[in-house]
Amino acid sequence: MTQIQLTINEKSQTLTVPPTKRLLDVLREDLALTGTKEGCGEGECGACAVLLDSGQGPELVNSCLIPALQANNTAITTIEGLAVTQSAEASDDPLIPNTYSLTTALHPIQKCFLEKGGAQCGICTPGMILATHHLLDNYPNPTMAQIQEGLAGNLCRCTGYMRIFESVQQAAKLHTQNS
Repeated sequence: MTQIQLTINEKSQTLTVPPTKRLLDVLREDLALTGTKEGCGEGECGACAVLLDSGQGPELVNSCLIPALQANNTAITTIEGLAVTQSAEASDDPLIPNTYSLTTALHPIQKCFLEKGGAQCGICTPGMILATHHLLDNYPNPTMAQIQEGLAGNLCRCTGYMRIFESVQQAAKLHTQNS
């Protein structure tokens, strides 16, 4: 067992984990952040995507491929971190350790996915939204080719992608207006 330090959604966490535990399992099992999904477990579908910042700026990574030890001393943003306000704190309920009190306010990208029908069954949605967040941080006004490339690591079996692309385009418009 090894002790690691993570900053998850702006909250510092110290955990003791086995050397082979994946970041995905730490998020879901140890921290009860179940918005991060396991789709394929092989880094092919993007359902487990999170933003990981080791000091060089956030990168979109598949948490199923990251050993928890490799994430030591990093900052991670999960889908829950987009909707949580700065004032959100860990739950004081001793029966629900390591959970966060969530606000009802969705992130603008989440709203766009709902409004444009980019979310259906929900398995790919957290990864798609985080990939969109990463894309818009790097390309505030992306072309369709940039959108397609930015989401290429995320697979969806429900929407046929057009509604997802429309959701990203709408989020880009809001992003540009708010900048």
